[in-house]
Amino acid sequence: MSENSPAGATRLAPARAEEPGTDAEPQGQAASGGEEPPKRSRGKARLGDRIFSGLTGGASLLVFAVIILIAVFLISKALPSLHKDSSNFLTERQFLTDQSPPVFGIAALVFGTVLTSFLALVMAVPVALGVSLYVTEYAPPRVARPLGYLVDLLAAVPSVIYGLWGIDFLLGHSLGFQTFLQKHLSWIPIFSNDVGAVGRSILLASVVLAVMITPIIAAISREVFTQVPQANREAAYALGATKLEMIRTAVLPYSRAGVISAIMLGLGRALGETIAIAIVLSASFDISFQILRATGGNTIAANIATKFGEADPIGRGALIATGLVLFAITLAVNMGARAVIYRSNRLETRGAA
Repeated sequence: MSENSPAGATRLAPARAEEPGTDAEPQGQAASGGEEPPKRSRGKARLGDRIFSGLTGGASLLVFAVIILIAVFLISKALPSLHKDSSNFLTERQFLTDQSPPVFGIAALVFGTVLTSFLALVMAVPVALGVSLYVTEYAPPRVARPLGYLVDLLAAVPSVIYGLWGIDFLLGHSLGFQTFLQKHLSWIPIFSNDVGAVGRSILLASVVLAVMITPIIAAISREVFTQVPQANREAAYALGATKLEMIRTAVLPYSRAGVISAIMLGLGRALGETIAIAIVLSASFDISFQILRATGGNTIAANIATKFGEADPIGRGALIATGLVLFAITLAVNMGARAVIYRSNRLETRGAA
């Protein structure tokens, strides 16, 4: 045994000695012959990165420049009419640009724009999120797929179609409902009606807006919910969560930023909607929280659409000034949404840490 062991060792020694040699030679060749190609590839990658970075940075600057140019255009066109306005532009309700001296303001227009958009969001967000959760979490594939296509199709319907549907179909079928609200819920301030008549009201316009923005919010929220990692759902189920608890603890927190973005896009659509509101809403310049009044109200976008073609130079400048206000409101809403998303992400990061 003692004699065989050294012999076995000497027989294995050359084999072990050869292995490093055979491995070292290719490594040396790879090391010596492969130095320059990585340098050239890294150089090309750096050049490509610089070109791509320049293109993306230029695109970002272009978007910023377009926003600045739009603001400059609106301000330059609005200032001459604002100088001739004989009232306070921010607090005046009436919009009488053909009067001498002209009297116009944005108080009633901003109020109508914000009120109709807010009511539309209140009605649209629960429905849109419910549809999105049903498609992604509850519906079988044979139902979820065509339902998702239908939601996407509704988002592509032109606004004029919604306006015609609202004035020809929804108005007649909603008179009974509006009368019911006025009769039985008039003790709630928003359902009281000092005019008495119902019809082309703020409520009707808000319902049309809600129908318009629901597919947008639902389509984006559906895509956001599908991006939730399956591991999050399985972890919730592993802890004994029910379906509803899994959605509340695993799906919704992960999707918060995307859902907020979807809601803000819907709000932007509601704030800027023009033709549908111009068709459905009875234009007036009153400020009232009574959403059932047949005298209706008005919005910035609808007022621009209905008056711009017949306006004189002062009137056009006044309408452009209201467009500038709508532009500022839209920017403020989007910046506020980004701040909310940033704050929620920071809170989640701190909680995870």
